Amino acid sequence: MKSQKEGVTQLEFQFDPQKYQYASRRKLTYGTKGMVCTAQPLAAQAGLDIIKAGGNAVDAAIATAACLTVVEPTANGIGSDCFALVWMKDENKLFGLNGSGPAPMGISAEALREQGLKEVPMYGWTPVNVPGTPSGWAELSKRFGKLPLSQVLEPAARYAEEGHAVAPTVSYAWKGALQKFTPIFGDQPCHKGWFDTFIKDGKAPEPGDVFVSQGHADTLREIGRTNAESFYRGALADKIDAFSRETGGYLRKSDLVAYRAEWVEPITTNYKGYDVWEIPPNGHGIVALMALNILEGMDISGYDRGDATHKMIEAMKLAFVDGMHYVTDPRYMGVTPAELLSKEYAAKRRELISDTALLPEHGDPHCGGTVYLCTADGEGNMVSYIQSNYRGFGSGVVVPGTGIALNDRGNNFTLDENHFNCLAPGKKPYHTIIPGFLTKDGKAVGPFGVMGGFMQPQGHLQVVTDTVDFLMNPQDALDAPRWQWVGGKEIHVEQNFPEAITKELIRRGHDVKVQAEETSFGRGEIIWRNDEGVLVGATEPRADGVVAAW
Repeated sequence: MKSQKEGVTQLEFQFDPQKYQYASRRKLTYGTKGMVCTAQPLAAQAGLDIIKAGGNAVDAAIATAACLTVVEPTANGIGSDCFALVWMKDENKLFGLNGSGPAPMGISAEALREQGLKEVPMYGWTPVNVPGTPSGWAELSKRFGKLPLSQVLEPAARYAEEGHAVAPTVSYAWKGALQKFTPIFGDQPCHKGWFDTFIKDGKAPEPGDVFVSQGHADTLREIGRTNAESFYRGALADKIDAFSRETGGYLRKSDLVAYRAEWVEPITTNYKGYDVWEIPPNGHGIVALMALNILEGMDISGYDRGDATHKMIEAMKLAFVDGMHYVTDPRYMGVTPAELLSKEYAAKRRELISDTALLPEHGDPHCGGTVYLCTADGEGNMVSYIQSNYRGFGSGVVVPGTGIALNDRGNNFTLDENHFNCLAPGKKPYHTIIPGFLTKDGKAVGPFGVMGGFMQPQGHLQVVTDTVDFLMNPQDALDAPRWQWVGGKEIHVEQNFPEAITKELIRRGHDVKVQAEETSFGRGEIIWRNDEGVLVGATEPRADGVVAAW
C-alpha cells in the first residue's frame, strides 16, 4: 500500500462489504476487569486499552468518545455535544453531566424571522451552538478520571495521524452525506473546510479505505495538553472565532469563554422494581421515563405481544407530545420535571389509552449522522455516555486545518415566540441525545443507550420493557425488531418485525409502514453487572459494534 497522506488511501478487496446473504446473531460477551461497548471496534479497543493502562471506566469513556470523533465522523465530532451518567462505586451514587451548549449570544429568533426564515436551517453557521464535548471530556477527567487527559486522548490522536480503515456503515453514511451536501453546499466559504477535511478527489471513502486527518490529531492533542482550555479560552477558540467572523457565523470567542459543561442531578422513575435514570431537560430522556410511568399501570407481560406493543406505542405517543411541548432549557420550561414525572399525571394520561390508536395531544401536568458508548471497570465504576453533532456530520462547517466539525444542534429550536423551545441568545435547545442507566435496590445494574434522534426514548422504552417485562438477555433486547412512532397514527417497523404483531397494530388503527433502512431504528449498547462483579455486554447488530472485554 502506498504511503498515506491527508485524506483517504484506497485498498481493493474482491468482495462487497455491504452485502450479506445470511442473517447472523451476536453472542453475549462476559468480563470481570473491564468492558467497553460501542458501534466502532477501534474505539472500543482503545477504551479497553486505557483501562489496562491503569485508567478507570471514566477514562475509558473519554478515550472511546474521542476515538469516535475520528473513526465515526459521520455521526459526531469535536464540535459535538455530550451527556453522561457516571456510577462511582466508592460513592454508591450516580452522577449526571450535561455537556450541551447554548445558542450564541449574537443570534435570536426575531433576527432570523426578519431574514424571512420560518425555521432554523439544518446547515451552515445558523444552527451552530457552542460545542459542549471538549468541556465534557475535561470535566469528567478532572472529577473522576485517574489518568491525564492528554494520555486518554492520545489513542484518538494516533488514529487520526496514522490513519484508520473506514468501517462499512461509516462509509455508507459518508457517501450519503457527500451526495446530499454537494448540491446544497456548493462553493460556500463556510463549507470549504468540510470538503477539504473529509473528501479526497471528489469521493467519500469506501469500506477499508484509510482515512488520515493530521489537523484532527493536532486539535485532540491541544485539547488534552490544555484540559480543553485552548478550545474555549485559547488558541483553538481564536481559530473558531476568526473563521466564524470571516464566513458569516454567529459564534464568538466570548460564547466559548462563558461555557463549561454542567454537573446535574439525574432524574429517575421506578418501573416495576427497577430505577430507570436519565439526564434531566434540556435532554428528552424524561420522555422515556414518562412513557414508563404510563405503562407501569398496564399489563404487558403476557403472551399477547400485539396488545403489549399497542400499549407501549400509545404510552410513548402521549409522553412524546408532552416532551415536545414542554422540554427545553429548564430555565424556560413552563413545568418542572417532577410535575411531568408525577405518577398521578401518568395515571391521567393512561386513562386516554384504549384498544385503538389515538391522535395524541399534550396534557397539562399542573392539573393532576449520534454515537453511544458504555464502559465498566473491575472496581465497579460504570459510564453511560452519548455524543452527537445531531444530523450526521452536523452543520457541515469545519474549522480549516483543525478537524473541528461543528454541530447543528440549533436546528432543534423553533422560531415560534410562543413556544417554550423558541430560539433565544444563550439558551439550550430541546436535546435528543440521552444516556440511560438502570439500578435496583440501590445497586448498579448498568448503563444502556439507543442512538438515533427521536428514536432514542422509544429505544430506551423497548430495551427496558424487554429487560424487565420479557426477561430478555441484553443481546436479545438489542436484537429484537423495533417499532418507531413518527407522528399522528403512523408507525414504522423494521423488515423483520413479526407479521402477526404488524397485523394486530393495523387492526387497532395504526398506520404501519415497513422500513428498509435499519439504522433509523437506532443503535444501542448495554452492560449489566451482577453482585459478583461479572460484566455482561451486548452490542448493536445494526452497526459495526463490538464488546471489548477483559
